[in-house]
Amino acid sequence: MALASPQIKAVCVEANEFPQLSNQFRVRGVPHTVINRRASFVGALPEHDFVNAVLEGAGVAVDEPHEAVSGPTSDISA
Repeated sequence: MALASPQIKAVCVEANEFPQLSNQFRVRGVPHTVINRRASFVGALPEHDFVNAVLEGAGVAVDEPHEAVSGPTSDISA
């Protein structure tokens, strides 16, 4: 999505190389996707479900809610 829009920024971090970030974002499995430092989900999702999870995590209304394999989007605020 970051390649398709200049309004989206994506960063990939190696959890083992940055343990402080892993702890900050409570990484317990990979892939661990964080949206706007507010919401997150764990697991590889089909493209449609991934897009819906990201939109939902960003607070954008989604017609069809996603059902993540590893659970719903969670609040990660500290």
